[in-house]
Amino acid sequence: MKIISWNVNGIRSVTNKGFIDFIEQESPDILCLQEIKALPEQFPREILELRKYNLQIKSAEKKGYSGVATFSSEKFLDTDYLGVDEFDSEGRTLIHETKDFYLFNCYIPNGSRDHHRVPYKMKFCEALEKKMNQLQKKKPVILVGDINTAHTEIDLANPKTNQKTTGFLPEERAWVSHMLQSGWLDIYRDLHPEKKGAYTWWSQRAGVREKNIGWRIDYFLLSTILKSSVRRVDILKDVYGSDHCPIVLELD
Repeated sequence: MKIISWNVNGIRSVTNKGFIDFIEQESPDILCLQEIKALPEQFPREILELRKYNLQIKSAEKKGYSGVATFSSEKFLDTDYLGVDEFDSEGRTLIHETKDFYLFNCYIPNGSRDHHRVPYKMKFCEALEKKMNQLQKKKPVILVGDINTAHTEIDLANPKTNQKTTGFLPEERAWVSHMLQSGWLDIYRDLHPEKKGAYTWWSQRAGVREKNIGWRIDYFLLSTILKSSVRRVDILKDVYGSDHCPIVLELD
């Protein structure tokens, strides 16, 4: 099984930048998108006509903002949301049940430049963890998506100058540490513990991506029991179309 996650920074925008070709080339079994910035009726026609896939969409109530969508080659047994109105209204989570595991397609909030959304972000993380732990009692869980946090200094190009930047604040990083200490696997870092320059997001300022001045803020967090099933986890850094690049997980 091949799962790809990608913050596309607008489904309408990325469709004009080779998105269909990317899907046809990679042919994932499941494709999880974040920050779609569109209502279902605003999806490009060519996306809706991808007959190979079932499509689930959770848009934000606010137009042109947030939202997640999941493409799957097989129908899920069930699909749900986080179940908290203040988060579901922003279209931040789709929770899918498969025969073997639960899949969370998740877009964790950004704390904002002035940090006023950091409390909201931490409250979201708390609700997310509660739901993950609840479902893990039934089946293994895979969380995919943009968690908007670089965990340690190896996960961003300029850690020293970003100590007070949201996405690298102590409380944000502490939540990731807590998740790993609680038994969840950041599978990319687990398999590539010393790899530097492995980033998934770059500022849109000129030359930043070319110089690889980035952050790793897109993750796969797995139940430990799934580690033996992992064949490959990778960052598709050469795929453009968004300020993020896709990440891929292959499972036996």
